Amino acid sequence: MNQTANILEQIFDHKRDEIAKRKARVSFATMRRQAEAQNRPLDFLSALQQTKPAVIAEVKRASPSKGEFGLKVSALELAQLYFANGATAISVLTDERYFQGGLEDLQSITKLPKRVPILQKDFLYDPYQVYEARAYGADAVLLIASYLEFGRMQEMHDCATELGMSALVEAHTADEVEKALRLQGLKIIGINNRDLRTFQVSLNTCLELRSLVPTDILFVAESGIQTADDVRRLLANEISAILVGEALVRSENPAQKLKELLLREDED
Repeated sequence: MNQTANILEQIFDHKRDEIAKRKARVSFATMRRQAEAQNRPLDFLSALQQTKPAVIAEVKRASPSKGEFGLKVSALELAQLYFANGATAISVLTDERYFQGGLEDLQSITKLPKRVPILQKDFLYDPYQVYEARAYGADAVLLIASYLEFGRMQEMHDCATELGMSALVEAHTADEVEKALRLQGLKIIGINNRDLRTFQVSLNTCLELRSLVPTDILFVAESGIQTADDVRRLLANEISAILVGEALVRSENPAQKLKELLLREDED
């Protein structure tokens, strides 16, 4: 197996070491108390249900496959730009080693006095990280079905639910969709058009898997969405919620790009 093919395993291997060090600094019990002391989270699910298209705009500085994106503004400034231009929700990449993010980015954005719901996007494998996400202000977390054992995924999903958070459960294949659908209390499933083991992207992935997800589960298309035509194609296939990162952060004008993906230009 080459380095590209096992990048997901590499990320999670490093994440175990990283979380072990964080637990040594702040205990599980302390992190849980900090999470439970927060005000009730904003309703991520409801926000995505109320708008078509609903755009989760992502804040990230880099990726393992593309390197640095050359952001000219801070994570906080980019989030504020997204808020001002109609983003339904914000995704904040907090992995440090591979995506150059951080929990500080999450905290600075969630402390804004007026904002939309915030998804913490990271590589979660331990309930500690769910409490940590809430302690830093996140309203929702990402759970990756391809990596998590079912029992652990259910445990973390339950943990998020108990904290009043949403959990976006991410799948990439039909088997992973089936695994996600067995979760008790599942409300949101995301189909990542990017294969996290190879980082290859195809918008057809979510279109092919759409029929496997019941209509009472919110369906989110992730990755590979570049243009207004892509959004219209998804809407035509009953996919109204999308998560977009690279197309925004690599754009010369992220505000204009966001308006394009929200189909605001059609209103002019």
